[in-house]
Amino acid sequence: MTKFERDCYGMTVEDINVNLINGITTRLSGIEMTIMSVLSDAQQVLEFGDSEQARKYINVAKFMICEKMKKAA
Repeated sequence: MTKFERDCYGMTVEDINVNLINGITTRLSGIEMTIMSVLSDAQQVLEFGDSEQARKYINVAKFMICEKMKKAA
């Protein structure tokens, strides 16, 4: 994991691609539902006061949206 990946996402880009973008939830429910799930996770950790983890989840969701836009272009 690069420093950027750790600081920005808390996981590798490969993890995002394998486990989220190409994961079972996305295959069954679509990328939009997976993105909403990640954003719900961000809301939950915010409720517990962990703004740093919330920021990382939001960055993951933004990454996923960008990937979806690249595929649509």
